[in-house]
Amino acid sequence: MSIVLVCRPNNDLHRILVENGISLRRCDTVAEAMGGAGEDDAVLILADGYPDQATQLSAEFPAQAEGVGRVYVEFAEGLPGIDAAEICQPTWERLGVASDVFGPELCEGRILMAHGCQYLRVPPRPAQLVSARIAGFDTAVYGLPESSAPILFEASSRLLVATTSLSHFRTARFAPSEAWRAVWRWILHWLSPELDLSCFSWQPSVAPSAGPDGASPAEDEAIARGAGWYERARLFVHPDWAGRVKTGVNGLPTGIAPGPGDDWPAGDGSLGMIEGANSSIHPDGSQNWVFDLRNDCMGEASMALALAGRLQDQPRWRELAANVNDFIYSCPAFSGGPRAEPESASYGLVAWTGNDASNGVYYGDDNARAMLGTIACATALGEPRWNERVFRCLLANLRTTGPSGFRGNRLEDATLQGKGWRYYWETDRQNLAPHYESWLWACFLWAYRQTGYEPFRERASRAIGLTMAGYPDQWRWTNGMQQERARMLLPLAWLVRVDDTAEHRAWLRQVTTDLLAFQDSCGAIREEVGGAGKGAYGPPPTNEAYGTSEAPLIQANGDSLCDLLYTTNFAFVGLHEAAAATGDADLREAADRLAAFLCRIQVHSPEHPQLDGGWFRAFDFGRWDYWASNADLGWGAWSIESGWTQGWIAAILALRQMGTSYWDFTADCRLADGCVARLVDEMFGNGS
Repeated sequence: MSIVLVCRPNNDLHRILVENGISLRRCDTVAEAMGGAGEDDAVLILADGYPDQATQLSAEFPAQAEGVGRVYVEFAEGLPGIDAAEICQPTWERLGVASDVFGPELCEGRILMAHGCQYLRVPPRPAQLVSARIAGFDTAVYGLPESSAPILFEASSRLLVATTSLSHFRTARFAPSEAWRAVWRWILHWLSPELDLSCFSWQPSVAPSAGPDGASPAEDEAIARGAGWYERARLFVHPDWAGRVKTGVNGLPTGIAPGPGDDWPAGDGSLGMIEGANSSIHPDGSQNWVFDLRNDCMGEASMALALAGRLQDQPRWRELAANVNDFIYSCPAFSGGPRAEPESASYGLVAWTGNDASNGVYYGDDNARAMLGTIACATALGEPRWNERVFRCLLANLRTTGPSGFRGNRLEDATLQGKGWRYYWETDRQNLAPHYESWLWACFLWAYRQTGYEPFRERASRAIGLTMAGYPDQWRWTNGMQQERARMLLPLAWLVRVDDTAEHRAWLRQVTTDLLAFQDSCGAIREEVGGAGKGAYGPPPTNEAYGTSEAPLIQANGDSLCDLLYTTNFAFVGLHEAAAATGDADLREAADRLAAFLCRIQVHSPEHPQLDGGWFRAFDFGRWDYWASNADLGWGAWSIESGWTQGWIAAILALRQMGTSYWDFTADCRLADGCVARLVDEMFGNGS
């Protein structure tokens, strides 16, 4: 039996079969393939025109196929007895295994991802693979919906049909890789049972930098690739982007737009930096980019660039870092308007984004990360010009924090202006939600060390105490419980720095112990959702709910998944600072294992340089692949967040190489040196 492929030479399946040493013949046309094939041969008619043009079969196809053993056809019109309608381009659908033909390694109900999958709609029928909106981590927990669309099915005993292109699985980065190996082994065995496919495999175009075993990549290499990613990804706004992306306040880029190609000009940071890579992956393997400008992401990115630039003597990275901070504190969309008016209740705050709809929104945790990023950048560059602006922002956040040290999830300018800052300063409230609250407490403790201004310490300490008194049952979790623990580590570590008591060390030990109970031997920190009724965004409760709101990457506790957007990144910061604050060897060892893990799973992709050196949000450490539930409406499994994820991971790796902690590195920042009293009086007057 011989294998005959109708396709271009660069088709994924053709190239991989050749690489695996499987004998085949390639033809350019169906007529050529059918004319030379016999009743013992298998012919695969592949979709060279996908996704724009369906494969066109002639009226002679049934007669041509009569003398051929078995035939596989994909994304085709003109199949006998099969009425193919329009091309469907779903947004949230994934593929589900709808039969038991693939064996125990791919059971019925398993979920697969065919990125950018466009398919021809055909009438319902029994199928091996279907497309539908499916909730679950890797199994359809609520079953496959009845409305599922057939994707792969046997039209007859000699004809196998795919309504989409399955043969470009490597280019489109189908996931998880091991599942697609099982699919293709079954298809090829269906066509030619005698084929030896025991070693059939391929190298994905986007892969982790190293496997789970053996030596880990060097940290200095990971830092260089992580910092270099910002330029390779072309995140820095360029004047020539005008007219090519949607714009918001002051003409700033906003919203998801097609990913920049080789001709997309790169700026120098003086016009800001976009947020990162969206989780949507196209048939050619490229990704969308999120063209939002965020104060927190820019500040965090500047920190990573400045630290890496100092460590590895890269003037370009230092220049980019400085330009981005100049933009944050000079752009009216972020620091202008009511934020620049001394009589305004929002004076000194920095807007969340440059978008019209969000320009008057202030998240305390976002302001905290922006400030921490700028502080580290200023220290690395030896540049104090942003210090006074940062101190004013610290005071602006402090004066909108209540007596018990809580600020709430977010403030909006209209309400803030109506009530005035004194209302927030004097009105007591509690919000046991570390995701939103805790990093401002860390900032306040850091600011107290710098200035000695007692309200920073007093309100942060009180809030931390109340939060730990309610741990864990009263905590509100956002996307999971592990992320709340991870966020809490930094203020607990710095509380030990400011006030080293047995109680404060016990709080830190309690949270680190609970967090690290989920650290795998490979270094990964497994996700966990919290108790019912306390979470803002739990796993989808139905298939129909999949993709309709923010969501965790897991469906249930126990899924072998780590989240680099909400948990692992912040755990890395917290463990690093906790080990430095306490000298605890166990915490240092846990941080070391996590660092090695992060170096291993950093994206390696010469074929996609805009992704190379990045860290995706999701990593399944059980199958060692980029995989998860992609239900999150905003930032899914394959997203790369420039600040929260990329910024902190690269920055902490750099501090590790310097042999220091953030707390120690920034000790001589000289924040608002000589003007503390003036700025306190400016912000508080007699209200302090």
